[in-house]
Amino acid sequence: MTDTLDLAAASTLRPLQIGPVHIGFPVVQAALSGYSDWAMRMIARRHGAPYASCEVMLDEFLLQVRRRTRTRHFFHLTDDDHPVAGQLMGAEPLQFAAGAGRLVAAGFDVIDINFGCPVKKVLGRCRGGYHLSQPAVALDIIARTRDSVPPHIPVTVKMRRGLDDSAESREKFHEILSGAFHRGVAAVTLHGRTVRQRYVGPSCWTFLREVKLHYPDRVILGSGDLFTAEDCLRMIAHTGVDGVTVARGAIGNPWIFDHARALSRGENVELPTIAQQRDVLREHYRLAEHLYGADRCGPLMRKFGIKYAAQHPQPLEVRAAFIRVRNRADWESLLQRWYA
Repeated sequence: MTDTLDLAAASTLRPLQIGPVHIGFPVVQAALSGYSDWAMRMIARRHGAPYASCEVMLDEFLLQVRRRTRTRHFFHLTDDDHPVAGQLMGAEPLQFAAGAGRLVAAGFDVIDINFGCPVKKVLGRCRGGYHLSQPAVALDIIARTRDSVPPHIPVTVKMRRGLDDSAESREKFHEILSGAFHRGVAAVTLHGRTVRQRYVGPSCWTFLREVKLHYPDRVILGSGDLFTAEDCLRMIAHTGVDGVTVARGAIGNPWIFDHARALSRGENVELPTIAQQRDVLREHYRLAEHLYGADRCGPLMRKFGIKYAAQHPQPLEVRAAFIRVRNRADWESLLQRWYA
C-alpha cells in the first residue's frame, strides 16, 4: 500500500539525467543477464520504461565475438531502442576499455560497468562483485573505460553496498564510490544488498539513503526489492535517490513502468486484464522470433512465459503450460487455452 508520504514525493519526481543523456521518468529497466535483450527492452519501453540496459556482456566475449547468427542478438539495436546502456563485466582493465569501445561502436548510448554481480562462478573468476574487494583495480578499470570512450558517452557503475558488512568492506566501498565520481563516472546504481547476501534477505534502503545524503549532487540510482510500482516510488521517497532500476520485478511484468507513472500522477492502477496479458505475450514472442529466428525462439521464450504466468489468475497451471512450449504453435495454443 502506498502511503501519503510516497504520493507526495511521487508528485515531485525529478527528471533523470545521466551525463548529457536525458532519461526523463526516473523508473527504468535494469540489465538482466539472460533476459534484457532487445525484445524485452521493447516491451518495457512500450509500457513506460524510458531507458533500459542490455544483458551483461563479458569483456573478453566482446573482443572475440563476431556478429554471427547465434550472437548477433547481443548487438541488436533499433532507432526506437534509445537511450540504451551496454553493460560490461570482466576482470582485466585493458579488456574493459577495449570492450567498452566495441559497445560504443555498436551504438550504445551509455557504458555501464558491472561491479555488482554476486554469482559464485563470476566471483571465482574475479569479475562482478569481486572488484569491490580491490579498490585499486576497480578504479583502474573505471579510469581506463572512461578514457577509452568519447566524452559524450556517459560511463556508469553498478555496485552493491560492499562485499560484506565488515568495516573494511564499507571502507573499500566508499573508496571506490568517491574515486569513481572523481574519475568522471556520470551515475552509480547501488544495490542495497552485499555481495555475500546475493539475493537473500532484504535490501537495505537505509544504506541507499545514507549514500545519497553523502553525495547530494551526484546521480545515484537505487536497486533491490523493486517488485511493484509502489516499491519504486517508495524507494525514491525513502532514500532520495535520483531514480530506480527495476530488475527481476520487470520480468513478465512490463506494466510496472506504466503503473509507476500512473501512481506518480496520483492515479489508481489495476492489474492487466487477461486480454492485455495475451496481447503482450503475443507481441513479445513476435519480437523474439524476429531477433532469434523461428527455430530458437520457442525454448528461449519459456523463461519469460513462466514469469508472465504470475500475473494470471491460475499461475501454477499456466506456468506448467509454458514449460512445455517448443515453438510458435505451442505458444499460440497456450494463449488460446488460457488467455482467450
